[in-house]
Amino acid sequence: MRTYQCRVSGHPLYLENTVCLGCGTPQAYSRAEREIVPVRPEGEREAGRDGGRGASYVDPQGTAWWPCADVALNGCTWLAPADGALCESCALTRTRPNDADLEGLGLYAETERAKRQLLVELDARGVRWVPRTEDPETGLCFDLLSSRAEDVVIGHADGVVTIDLAESHDAYREKVRMRLGEPYRTMLGHLRHETGHYVEGLHVLGDEERTRRVRALFGDDRADYQAEIDRHYAEGPPDGWEASYISEYATMHPYEDFAETFAHFLHISDTLETALEQGLLPAGTDLSGPFGRVVVDVWVPLSIALNQVERSMGKPDLYPFVLAAPVVDKLDLVAELVTS
Repeated sequence: MRTYQCRVSGHPLYLENTVCLGCGTPQAYSRAEREIVPVRPEGEREAGRDGGRGASYVDPQGTAWWPCADVALNGCTWLAPADGALCESCALTRTRPNDADLEGLGLYAETERAKRQLLVELDARGVRWVPRTEDPETGLCFDLLSSRAEDVVIGHADGVVTIDLAESHDAYREKVRMRLGEPYRTMLGHLRHETGHYVEGLHVLGDEERTRRVRALFGDDRADYQAEIDRHYAEGPPDGWEASYISEYATMHPYEDFAETFAHFLHISDTLETALEQGLLPAGTDLSGPFGRVVVDVWVPLSIALNQVERSMGKPDLYPFVLAAPVVDKLDLVAELVTS
C-alpha cells in the first residue's frame, strides 16, 4: 500500500484515489506505469481521428488509455487499453452477479477492489500470471459468485478462482471465522490463498527440479487430495503442527500448505513495504536478499510491535501467527520460486 504522488500538485495519492484532494485533478491507475496518473474527464477529451471519444490519458510511449468500462458497475479505478474496454483486472472476472442482484453487486464491488490490490501486489513482487484469454485451459480468471442464490465453495481449479461474495460482508465473514476457529479471515486473504494454488501450478508444477524442492519441504502433492481433506475434517490437525506449519489449514495437504505459505509471503512482504513507506521502519531498512532473512530480522520484530499496538487498543493481534524455523524455510523457498 505505497503512497503515490499527484503529477500536477505533488499531493499524496493512494491506490483507490479517483481525484487528487490537493488540486481536484481526476486520477486513475496505470498498470503499464504502476502509477496513479492524471486523466482528462470525458467532457475535456479531444475527439480522436475516428470521431470517437478522445483518450483519457496518453502515456510517455504515446499509447492512449481510457477509463475501465466497469467504472460505474464496480468503482474500478484502472485504465483500459481501448474506449469501452475492460481494464486488465476487470477482464479477469469471468462471472459476476446479474444486474438484478443488488446485494450481490454491492459485495462484488468490494471484492473487485481487493482483487485490484492483489494484482498490484503480484506486479510489485514480480509474480508472473497469464490471463484466461491467453491460456484458455489453465489461465487465471475469477468467478465472483453470490451465495444469495446458490451455494458457493471458495476454491481453485485449473486457473479458475471461485470466490463467495458474501465473504466481503464483515459480519458474515466473522461468523464463519468464529465457527471454523480461524485466527484470520479476510477477502484479500482468500484471494491471496486461492491465487497461490494457481501460482504453484504455473511456477512450480511441471518443472521437475522445482517440484522436487517443493516436495522436500511441503510433502508429496500426489497424496490423495480428497482423502486428506476428509482426514483433516474428521481428525483435525496433527499434534504439534505449529512446529512445521503456518496454520491448521496448511496441514490438510501439501497443496494447501503451499497456498497458505504463498498468501503469507504476500501478507508479510506487502505489510513490510507499507511499514517502510509510512516510516514505521528505519529509513534504508533492507528488504532485499533472502526472504527468510527478512522475515527473521525485520518482520518478526515488526509484527510483535504491531500486535502490541493492537492490544493497546483492545483489539486482536494484527498477525496472530508464530513462524517456526521450518515455516520460515518454506516462506523463503516460495519467495524464491514465484519471483524468478
